[in-house]
Amino acid sequence: MEDPFKYAHEREDEIIWMSQNTNELETTPIIQREIMNAVKSKKYALYPHQKGLLGMRKTLLKDLGLEEDFGAIITNGAIEASYFLTRAILEPGDNVIASDPSFMPIHHQVRLCDAEMKEIYVYKDPYHMTVDEVNEAVDDSTKAILLIDPLNPLGSSYTRSEVKGISEIAEDNDLWVIDDITYRDFAYEHTLTTEFVPERTFLIYSFSKNCGFAGMRLGAVVIPDHMFEEISRWRSNPLSANILAQVGAKVALETKDQWLPKMIEQSRKNQEIIKEAVDKTDGIHLPVFPSNTNMFVIDIQETGLNPDEIQEVLLKEHNIFVRGGTYVSTKAGSNFVRVSFTVPEPQVRKFAEIFPEVIEQMR
Repeated sequence: MEDPFKYAHEREDEIIWMSQNTNELETTPIIQREIMNAVKSKKYALYPHQKGLLGMRKTLLKDLGLEEDFGAIITNGAIEASYFLTRAILEPGDNVIASDPSFMPIHHQVRLCDAEMKEIYVYKDPYHMTVDEVNEAVDDSTKAILLIDPLNPLGSSYTRSEVKGISEIAEDNDLWVIDDITYRDFAYEHTLTTEFVPERTFLIYSFSKNCGFAGMRLGAVVIPDHMFEEISRWRSNPLSANILAQVGAKVALETKDQWLPKMIEQSRKNQEIIKEAVDKTDGIHLPVFPSNTNMFVIDIQETGLNPDEIQEVLLKEHNIFVRGGTYVSTKAGSNFVRVSFTVPEPQVRKFAEIFPEVIEQMR
């Protein structure tokens, strides 16, 4: 099968991008203006300050309510943050508790450390790890819990009491919590593990989804002060990250109240449009609705169809790029396609019209 990403990028202006949870919704022209001002002044010609654009870290920590007892390292995307963090805290023979489905590239990073993933199957109600399941998975080799909250790809999230319970397990067993909060801004409610175990929490942060900066490659890891120097030794890039992205991200955080509510409103309207189409189609359903992220999965088990083949038909015949479930689950990936909906509403409506037709034609 031809590489779908090569195919899509060769036709990128024609494609409806619902495959990678990217965000094309409007934020504020202020962000673009500041980036363009930085371009005009050739800010890109110099290396950024090693610790990041001045004021960037403080602005991020303030946005998270963590202005005391924490530091942040600005990174080239959240995936760089999780890469050197896993290198820093894991040793051969350790294991990390996580879910399946999940964002599997982090699982790969753990295995690169010669550590093991203890994956809890969550493609069942409540569609995320339970406190009891996490507790039962802990053994003498467990070093950390990977909590992706809200969860890619399902769109599920953890209640405050569940976050508290998982944090208490970390406390009782001397474990780290890697709290991946990439989709935090899309959630109806969200609780950071720093509320309960600040000294044991590492936050993985991304600007790809909330700000729509996927192509800018900007993220961060937030670290308790007592571990900051130790983790900093492992950073894979001592020259900071894309300066244009940092300029845009800083002003995006500073103006969030001006653009985030409207963006979230459109995102939630878009998922309602898709749900209406799904509900009218026999044999498919949404396991999690509403989603606390900018995506959800559409379960296709009853159709007997292959999600990768659905992906190909939508892409090749309709220029709509969704993702087959095998990318985000080794155990449940054949059950669903993942669809992100932070694209312009007309594109969502086109998907809502085409997807049921494709399902009917294929079966």
